[in-house]
Amino acid sequence: MKKPQYYLSILAIPFVLLTSCSNDSEADLIESQNLNTVTYTNFAKSIIDNNCLSCHGATPSNGAPMSLNSYSLVKDAVMNRGLLDRISRVQGASGMMPNGGTRLPQTIINSMNEWQTDGLLE
Repeated sequence: MKKPQYYLSILAIPFVLLTSCSNDSEADLIESQNLNTVTYTNFAKSIIDNNCLSCHGATPSNGAPMSLNSYSLVKDAVMNRGLLDRISRVQGASGMMPNGGTRLPQTIINSMNEWQTDGLLE
């Protein structure tokens, strides 16, 4: 005799889950962000952290002229200090970054340029 109650409860659970989520007003909706948008948080920060902070940390070292340990400092370096030019130079060129290291892959450089084109979103 418990089988009809069991099946009824199995059918009721999806019904409750599907009907319990609703939205009464379009004003309650939020705009979704494009997951492919390159931002500092979802892309540039990890590139800077892994390739630049050994010299451009909170206290710059090895002759680095500035820190790149925050969004505002990286944004300033892109806008005013030629960061994208420096990472785009050919391997071994004077001023190429990372200094003394291997040039970043072109796909990363392209994404950093896309970040700038899109407005250096945080």
